[in-house]
Amino acid sequence: MPTMTEQASSRRDFLWQTGGGLGGIALAQLLGVSDLLAEPVRPRIELNGGRHHKARAKRVIQLFMNGGASQMDTFDYKPELARRHGQKVDFGIKSAATSVPGPVMKSPFKWKQYGQCGRWVSEVFPHVAECVDDIAFLMAMASKTNVHGPASYMQNTGFVMPGFPCMGAWISYGLGRLSDNVPTFVVLPDPRGLPYNNAGNFSAGFLPMAHQGTIIRPNAPTPVAYLYPPKSAAFINAQSEVEGLKLLESINRDHLVENPGDSRLEARIASYELAARMQVSMPEVLDLTKETKETHKLYGTDRPETAAFARNCLTARRMLEHGVRFVQVWSGAGGPSGNWDNHSDIPKELPAIAKQVDQPIAALLRDLKRRGMFDDTLVIWTTEFGRMPFTQGSTGRDHNGGTFVSWLAGAGIKGGAAYGESDEFSYRAAVNRTYCYDLHATILNLLGIDHEKLTFRHNGIDRRLTDVHGTVLEEILA
Repeated sequence: MPTMTEQASSRRDFLWQTGGGLGGIALAQLLGVSDLLAEPVRPRIELNGGRHHKARAKRVIQLFMNGGASQMDTFDYKPELARRHGQKVDFGIKSAATSVPGPVMKSPFKWKQYGQCGRWVSEVFPHVAECVDDIAFLMAMASKTNVHGPASYMQNTGFVMPGFPCMGAWISYGLGRLSDNVPTFVVLPDPRGLPYNNAGNFSAGFLPMAHQGTIIRPNAPTPVAYLYPPKSAAFINAQSEVEGLKLLESINRDHLVENPGDSRLEARIASYELAARMQVSMPEVLDLTKETKETHKLYGTDRPETAAFARNCLTARRMLEHGVRFVQVWSGAGGPSGNWDNHSDIPKELPAIAKQVDQPIAALLRDLKRRGMFDDTLVIWTTEFGRMPFTQGSTGRDHNGGTFVSWLAGAGIKGGAAYGESDEFSYRAAVNRTYCYDLHATILNLLGIDHEKLTFRHNGIDRRLTDVHGTVLEEILA
């Protein structure tokens, strides 16, 4: 027969496990002010616009093309591919990740030079092409792997293995929140599903769990899961929420004493408190009917092929306006199709996925400008790796970690700039190769953070987003 202590413990465990609904429980601020949190949630930190030096950027939107966008078919113009089209070139025995290398394949798309900078862009991005004078291109990005999962981890966290915090989590940890009413770090996935690694790409890793990404789905009937109680729960009302608050506060205080240093409790408490505020703030943020018809047309929410990504981009802009610091917008779900992993048919697959994002991305840049947000908002476009210059099958391309393209625009960025260069085939980075470490160091720098000083002690090591690497790319900074 259980002792009285065991019975009390069982009751406490039962209440802890069953009392965790999002019924407006607001405890984090109360406990934080009283210094009762094991690891206090960081407050809003500006420090002259940054943490280590004056920041150029206040907020960030990262556009992630899941699957490996083909650089030589989008932004990396290579006439040599046309000259050598159909020829067999020896790229080495381990050149292909999942296939036998075929002959060299030229880009099947037309190319033009755009803007005063004369940047070459293929016809799959006609809208983004008109914005090149606002964009700085990293033309020789590289990854340490040709495999989706590890490459996606690397581009998001700086490591090819799981378990490390992503950039959004580091920024949340380092700078704190801009608003009490919305999450600091929000993820807007492709409505078709989560990317490779699922939520691992948005993880806080070993950082306090309160800094992980909050997944919101603007295209779903219920964009924020469990924000409101189900309609069947008629017993949940204002009085029951107050009573629940008192009960859960008592339970959490006891649990905190028994489990010091457990960041999961901090995250749970913070999520309750934030959920209560989001019940008031988030409906306003997600209400796209407040946007003009002209704005909807600009983004393409009225067109079937662009509507989903357009709603995500428009929602991302509204989130920034309401105080979200970092928004990650994904194009493409994990899996063999419906993303940028164009193994089978570049001429057919790439234009389809590019058309979904081209107009919304260009609209986002223009919209930020006209609203006066461009000068303190950093926009990043990236992917986990590129594609091969030779064919896979008849007209597909295999994975290529040797080189790919990323770009940045907005706060502190030198529009029209380009850094790095791939070889004549766009097979390997040839000049000024950059890795995620350099990209991350540059982003942190624009946010007022010295990437070498933003650390977290974990298992005896002062961990960094950039590990032991990283150089700020001054060449693309205004």
